[in-house]
Amino acid sequence: MAPETLPFGVALALIVGIALLEGFGMLVSMSPSNLIDDWLPEVNGDSGLDRVLGWLHLGRVPALVLLLLFLLGYALFGYGLQKVVSGLFGFYLPGWVAGLLAVPSGMATVRGLGALVAHIIPRDETSAVSEMSLVGRAGVVSAGAARRGLAAQARVRDAHGRTHYLMVEPDIDDEIFEEGAQILIVRKAGAFYRCIANPHPGLL
Repeated sequence: MAPETLPFGVALALIVGIALLEGFGMLVSMSPSNLIDDWLPEVNGDSGLDRVLGWLHLGRVPALVLLLLFLLGYALFGYGLQKVVSGLFGFYLPGWVAGLLAVPSGMATVRGLGALVAHIIPRDETSAVSEMSLVGRAGVVSAGAARRGLAAQARVRDAHGRTHYLMVEPDIDDEIFEEGAQILIVRKAGAFYRCIANPHPGLL
């Protein structure tokens, strides 16, 4: 509680305050950490600032978590520094001097522990696929008979194993694919997909 340790006491108070604020946000379904991340710019460039922010894992770890890591490293190093100085010399460093000396420790904590947190926090994943990604996939005509000018429904699985129902026409004019025929999607033409007979039924 000495005046020389005031910056580090404030840092610990901020940690407690942020934790309480995040807990309250969970109760009202509004996470402060998500709001902060939405306000921050994306780190995807090659500028010096982008490299520094990337080095600190901004964009991979929620900004509020990085702030908590900084405050934790800052406070612990600051208290430890003042304790060592007091033990060796019998006095504390001025608060502003100790506060400045503790900043690199806070940054190092963000860099070190941020990498660990980045591996623990699940990343956003999606199973959505583009229309063109279905070209080259094997399928089965599931309803109707597909002929040029008269599309039929076909069932195709994407790379994630999800089933898609497409409207297909033969890519060759005189071909007809009856219900149950195995096909291979070869291209997309407007709203329909063009297909040929599946030359490798084992692909299905």
